[in-house]
Amino acid sequence: MNKEKVLSLATLARIYISDEEAEKLSGEFDSILNYVGEIKSLKANKATEASEAIRNVMRQDDEPHASSLYTEKILEQAPAREGSYIKVKKIL
Repeated sequence: MNKEKVLSLATLARIYISDEEAEKLSGEFDSILNYVGEIKSLKANKATEASEAIRNVMRQDDEPHASSLYTEKILEQAPAREGSYIKVKKIL
C-alpha cells in the first residue's frame, strides 16, 4: 500500500497523520493485514468448535409460586404507587 492510499484512509477515518507516519505505515500495512487475517481464521475455528459443543438444555419447571405472592412486598418498597402498579414519572 502506498503513502497516498494511507493518507486517503486517514482522511476517511477523520484522523490526521503526517507524511512521515504515512510513509512508515505504508510499509507496515501488509503485516498488519496478515495478522488480522490470522486472528479471523483462529476466531472462525473457535466459533465452529464452540457451536458443535452448544446444545439446548431444558429442565422441568418447579412448582411456580402463587400469583401476586410478592406483589405487595415490591409495592411497599416503591416510592409511589397507584393501585397495584408502581407509579413513575412520564418520560415521553
